Amino acid sequence: MAIEKCIRQFEVDDVIFEEGSTGRELFVVLDGKVDIAKVNGDRKTVIVTLGKGEFFGEMAVIDGSSRSATAIAAAPKTRVMRINHARFVYLVSQQPAFALMIMDALSKRLRASNAVNFRAAANS
Repeated sequence: MAIEKCIRQFEVDDVIFEEGSTGRELFVVLDGKVDIAKVNGDRKTVIVTLGKGEFFGEMAVIDGSSRSATAIAAAPKTRVMRINHARFVYLVSQQPAFALMIMDALSKRLRASNAVNFRAAANS
């Protein structure tokens, strides 16, 4: 597949994917910003804002589960590159540094989530 077909551009508030949807790809931010958020009706709680070089959607590409949050473009002309499951498996098998980068990010995100959950439990 030509790389151009894997790149999409979004404007502010465009939804890249919704929580609960299925997808077997991850995305890399090429330009702009992406909010990862929990959306409940009109209320949006931003979990994290990602910028150039950061990625999202890795849980679905790894385990095929539904999306755990909504990804929303947060800057004009936000460009992302989609990496499908087959390409992801190829990169992991051929580029150990890529696999380590994914594991490092997952570990940091899990630690941050655990810290938030611990604080919430301690305050209740």
